[in-house]
Amino acid sequence: MSRAARKGETNPVRAEVVGGRSILSAFCASLIGIGLARFAYTPLLPAIVDAHWFAASTAAYLGAANLAGYLAGALLGRPLAARFGAVAVLRAMMLLATASFFACTHPVDFAWFFVWRLAAGVAGGALMVLAAPAVLPHLAPARRGLAGGLIFMGVGAGVAISGTLVPLLLQQGLSQAWLGLGALSMLLTATAWAGWPREGALPPPPVEKAAAHRPLPLRALYASYALNAAGWVPHMIFLVDFVARGLGQGVQAGSGYWILFGIGATLGPLLLGHFADRVGFGTALRLGFVLEAVAVALPAVATGPLALGASSLVVGAFVTGTVPLVLGRIGELLPGHHVRQKAAWSRATVFFALFQAVAAYGLSFVFTATGGNYQLLFLVGGVAVALALAVDLVAALRAVPKGAMA
Repeated sequence: MSRAARKGETNPVRAEVVGGRSILSAFCASLIGIGLARFAYTPLLPAIVDAHWFAASTAAYLGAANLAGYLAGALLGRPLAARFGAVAVLRAMMLLATASFFACTHPVDFAWFFVWRLAAGVAGGALMVLAAPAVLPHLAPARRGLAGGLIFMGVGAGVAISGTLVPLLLQQGLSQAWLGLGALSMLLTATAWAGWPREGALPPPPVEKAAAHRPLPLRALYASYALNAAGWVPHMIFLVDFVARGLGQGVQAGSGYWILFGIGATLGPLLLGHFADRVGFGTALRLGFVLEAVAVALPAVATGPLALGASSLVVGAFVTGTVPLVLGRIGELLPGHHVRQKAAWSRATVFFALFQAVAAYGLSFVFTATGGNYQLLFLVGGVAVALALAVDLVAALRAVPKGAMA
């Protein structure tokens, strides 16, 4: 080993290359775990029913299996990483998600599909918990917002692929569509395999007073992130149906707004992460809550093309863009404490997954009980995001009695 290496000196050009490769690996992980393993199932669902693989009600339970698996993966991710190492678990989960696509190429039976859709959800939850925290601490603080945005662009890319590549694959047949997704996932896994940063290379955390750990703002952040998950559900589940059946404009029109949603989901993390690098993650998150609350509730009061288009685009941007903002805010609240940051991110992801699943079932019940009142769903979603802002602001004021904003 050279003297420079022993002293911990770093070649700036090499650091840029290594940083870029690690960001690419985490991007591939988010694309596989959430973008493909979750969102690609949405356009596959009608084809599964039409091909008589499963009845519509049965196929819907397979989608729920993925959400349940996501929650389990979020809970298991850190314990597995502590036992086997984060990089080993990341690679294993990408392989598990890839295997789930190949396992679904034939309708063996419901139990077989359920297990593999559950496994895909477990992989997605673990990848969400582990991928970005494995990379971001190795990067300069001034780059973490943009880097986080690039990583979580993978989720938005999955939405885009679900609306473009999957229909093309389905033209060759349902089995061929699953095979194509498996091949793409395998390619992404191979691309990411050697790009993860070396574990154990982080500097020690700074010595800080216990008060600097700021538990109240952290708990408020968990609550805000969870409320956001509930606020997004009306768009993620009901937007296309609202346009197609609620407004009587047909499936094609509804799909057009879903494409706008996907464009927003692809660009949101990059734009919001770059914005957060300039103004700070806390400020960016609060401004985002304001804009998001308006966009979520907008379809309840305005159903013109401009209003629906703006709502689809903005909410899509925040569905993925809020993720790097929350992760960066955790870094602001726990500066330098990489282990604590990973634990906080894991808890935030668990609360997110739990509230998203509860909201999905709860709003579906409300929709049925009110005879199909779409507007009420969007209003509830907007209120949930407004509550997220209120929780964050109240916690910030209580944590800093002298009036300085946290």
